[in-house]
Amino acid sequence: MSTPDFSQMSMLDLFRFEAESQIELLNTSLLALERQPHAAEHLEACMRAGHSLKGAARIVGLETAVKVAHVMEDCFVLAQQGKLVLEKRHIDVLLRGADLLGRIAAPPDGDEAWADHAGGAEVQAFLQALPAVMGGADIPPWPQPEALPEMVPPAPDADPSPITSEANASAVAAAPPTVAGARAVRVSAESLDRLLSLTGESLVESRRLRPFSASMLRMKRIQREAMQALDLLQQQLLPAALDEYTQTTLSELRTLMQQNQHLLGEQLTELDAFDRRSVNLSQRLYDEALACRMRPFADGTGGFARMVRDVGNTLGKSVRLDITGTATQIDRDILDKLEAPIGHLLRNAVDHGIEHSAQRRAAGKPEQGVVRLEARHSAGMLMIEVSDDGAGIDLERLRQAVVQRKLSNQETVARLSEAELLEFLLLPSFSLRDTVTEISGRGVGLDVVADMLKQVRGTIRISTRPGQGSRFLMQLPLTLSVIRSLLVEIAGEPYAFPLAYVNRTLRLPAQALQTQEGYQHFTHDGRQVGLVSAHQVLQKGQWRARDGSICVVVLGEQDHAYGVAVDAFLGERMLVVQPLDPRLGKIADILAGALMENGEPLLILDVADMLRTVEKLTASGRLLSVEQGSAAEDAGAARKKVLVVDDSLTVRELERKLLSHRGYQVTVAVDGMDGWNAVRAEHFDLVITDIDMPRMDGIELVGLIRGSPSLQALPVMIVSYKDREEDRQRGLEAGADHYFTKSSFHDESLLQAVTDLIGEATS
Repeated sequence: MSTPDFSQMSMLDLFRFEAESQIELLNTSLLALERQPHAAEHLEACMRAGHSLKGAARIVGLETAVKVAHVMEDCFVLAQQGKLVLEKRHIDVLLRGADLLGRIAAPPDGDEAWADHAGGAEVQAFLQALPAVMGGADIPPWPQPEALPEMVPPAPDADPSPITSEANASAVAAAPPTVAGARAVRVSAESLDRLLSLTGESLVESRRLRPFSASMLRMKRIQREAMQALDLLQQQLLPAALDEYTQTTLSELRTLMQQNQHLLGEQLTELDAFDRRSVNLSQRLYDEALACRMRPFADGTGGFARMVRDVGNTLGKSVRLDITGTATQIDRDILDKLEAPIGHLLRNAVDHGIEHSAQRRAAGKPEQGVVRLEARHSAGMLMIEVSDDGAGIDLERLRQAVVQRKLSNQETVARLSEAELLEFLLLPSFSLRDTVTEISGRGVGLDVVADMLKQVRGTIRISTRPGQGSRFLMQLPLTLSVIRSLLVEIAGEPYAFPLAYVNRTLRLPAQALQTQEGYQHFTHDGRQVGLVSAHQVLQKGQWRARDGSICVVVLGEQDHAYGVAVDAFLGERMLVVQPLDPRLGKIADILAGALMENGEPLLILDVADMLRTVEKLTASGRLLSVEQGSAAEDAGAARKKVLVVDDSLTVRELERKLLSHRGYQVTVAVDGMDGWNAVRAEHFDLVITDIDMPRMDGIELVGLIRGSPSLQALPVMIVSYKDREEDRQRGLEAGADHYFTKSSFHDESLLQAVTDLIGEATS
């Protein structure tokens, strides 16, 4: 993070900046004093923070903040002198004082007079509460504030000092440390992202020298072979049979070739050296740009310890938070997204995990519960772990909750493993609380964690030990700018699977495949996993067998796992993510783009989207076996293709069956956006669409089709429940060729209209 430009900040802004830093220091030190009341270093830190806040508040004229900071400072002085031992009741009030100073510095709704009016009662309550809780301690009398000296503005030609007040000095002291003499500048996050993208491209370009060097090496080898051929020719020809001119010419030719080969060798050596320097420089430049995006984990954990303590107090529990790995470097974008999920997990640990003091004593545990938060790097991934030493998760109660909410039946739940059962905790609206409280019971929490992890291509594993606690382990990429990927070949082109979503790669013999209920399966980890061709999912080419084996990428989890057949594995790569142009919209099954080392572009696959596509193919009965792909494409080439777009499953399936039985090849789309992606990716002879659909309605879809030069001749039929004349007119004006109402059309009338528009199914 860059250091703020203090020269551009007002005095009040400087105070707010300092207050934010000093209040965070107060919170941290007070929580430490609660565990170690006599810790001199933490008392000293609190004393310095209170004194700095008092001086800065006096400079900017916030007399109320001066009073609050002063009584807190008196409390710390007494503790330093040994006249007062800080206990939990003292810490409670002092933390309230820190919160009060924060509200005075940044008042609600920006009301700078808040402390004198709306917040006046809260201020007076605190000024009375702190002396009261200190009991018989020798509290010095509140001094009358001295009159502030009149501020005389400097002369226009005067050279202002870099530090003109105690507030400025404190603010500068609170700023992040920089190397002596180093300059700090403010750079926008967008500029850093562009810089990282350019350095990534530079790194890719630098690696293009290697194949060029290899081609020059081949040239050198060919030249050496040519020279050997020339020597052989000269030996075959008798010198006596050659005249003097021919012998001289052959000798000169051999000398020139030797010189050329020597020169080529020198150039190759220089090129190799330049290649090494260029790659090294580009790699260092990229690493430095990437480091600009990284921040220590401590930047995102400032308020967690206080939050855990406050939630524990609300619930009547004694609990503390231990944080390790604060120096772990994390991508800025990921760190920003982690605050809400970690907050949910910590509150969940305090509310559901940690027991009350009496229960902990009965179980032989310390009265104070411990929640642990840890960040670390492991195997190129970021690991965030939240654990507690509480009672753990009641698996039997969880089974009952799953059955009561009709998420599964009793027999199935009884067979689920512990890991499978704990996955239910991540479902939306799922809670083990029977009543709603301020902390929990609304079923909102862990599903937020799961959603965030999906956004950043992460995963979570939950484990529990009865009576000993629970553990939530999040695995995330180190950065969103670079992705570790598995490269595969599909229809002659490279594609990338994010490795975070890949469970396993397999090379299966053809005899390992089984067919059940018309679908292909194979056995993996004791489970039957369905097989689908990547070519059918991406609608690109057809799968071809190679050397009698099938390359399979296993995606998904447990019952929702699938094997995706690809043409070949190309290895693992670290790819610089290149976002697609937003004007393209969401491209089905595609996440982003990237460049390979040779500069060739490739697409990074959206695994979550691919799994939805597979489920849709399975539900519609259109999933083909890998051996059938080629034959099915050949057979379907002469069949006319119809796209049915409707958000109603019943209507969609009715129309699909009608048209399929008549011989048409039918593809379905669940809404207008899905339909628009389909018509751009594949050729259709007819589109049948509903009007009212999420994301994009039928009128918009028709308008886009008519506005596209390549699609404007495509026949479109609207089938809608709206039978008003104005609705029919809207559809026809948008460009529809036919308008049916769902309440009036019959099977034969729909089929007859399709035949009128595009003819019979085969031609």
